[in-house]
Amino acid sequence: MSQIANYSAHAVLKDGTPVQIRALRASDEADMLAAIKRTGPQSLQSRFFILKRHFSEKERAFFMDVDFSTHVALAAWIEERGRPAIVGGGRYVVTNPGEAEMAFVVVDAWQGRGIGSLLLRHLIDIAREQGMRELTAEVLSDNASMRRVFAKSDFRPARSDDPRTVRLTLALGPA
Repeated sequence: MSQIANYSAHAVLKDGTPVQIRALRASDEADMLAAIKRTGPQSLQSRFFILKRHFSEKERAFFMDVDFSTHVALAAWIEERGRPAIVGGGRYVVTNPGEAEMAFVVVDAWQGRGIGSLLLRHLIDIAREQGMRELTAEVLSDNASMRRVFAKSDFRPARSDDPRTVRLTLALGPA
């Protein structure tokens, strides 16, 4: 397993809230599922493109079985009511050599505070270190807030095969 499996960084949100961005661990499954339960149906639809409330064992295994080589996942942790809680997550999955697709979800109560942007910046840095040349994301056309997050990091629109989505790409260049 790669050194990224131990990735951890501390930051402060725009409102002064401390946040830890760290590699998702198998032991985080209960916390991740708790975060999903706190995420509204509209946010989950924006992430999965369908109304999603439950995950099969196969889906749960995919989300938690992160090898930090072809599948990198980070979680944003914040102290809530005296204990750490996952409030967002981001990942990329390698689709072709040097290319990966990204996805994010942020718990509704924490949206608009910079967590998505923070996760994106950390994943871009990791992707560069890992030699990725291009990152892509599929975003629902009406998900203006996530499109802005990607645009701030210089992602550009590309052709999408699905009229409901916008394909965004970021060229990273050689590592």
